[in-house]
Amino acid sequence: MSATLIRSEHFRVLQTARNRLEYLTSNDWALVADKSQVLTFNKEEVVIQAGMRPRHLFFILSGKARIEAAPHVKLAEVSVGDICGEMSFLEDSVASARVVAETDVETLAIEWIALQELFELYPHLGSRFFRSLALNLSRRLRKQLNRN
Repeated sequence: MSATLIRSEHFRVLQTARNRLEYLTSNDWALVADKSQVLTFNKEEVVIQAGMRPRHLFFILSGKARIEAAPHVKLAEVSVGDICGEMSFLEDSVASARVVAETDVETLAIEWIALQELFELYPHLGSRFFRSLALNLSRRLRKQLNRN
């Protein structure tokens, strides 16, 4: 894992991706990015470990990762614009699955505490964030139901 600087194309990815947090404004993203860092993970590197409490939410900027129930038991895939670690964040709990980079992956990572501090300072940001997250989770559930 390594850290790099946030670039303008990162904002474009986050604001235009299919699974973006669509209610967040450009100003919201600027606030989040100011408290975030770009972290990269090499292929097969673990981004989130199951059973551990993540300290960050991760927004995928490039590459893709798999979500595993057990080693090499793929539940889902996350790619550009997707978020991971949100269930643990919402529940304030340990991760129920692990996330492993399938390719080299670049993420925008924000610590939970920094995000919570932003929500306290900017309640409307929190409202838009949670509304966006709820919509993403609802869409993900519908997609799963339609597969069965």
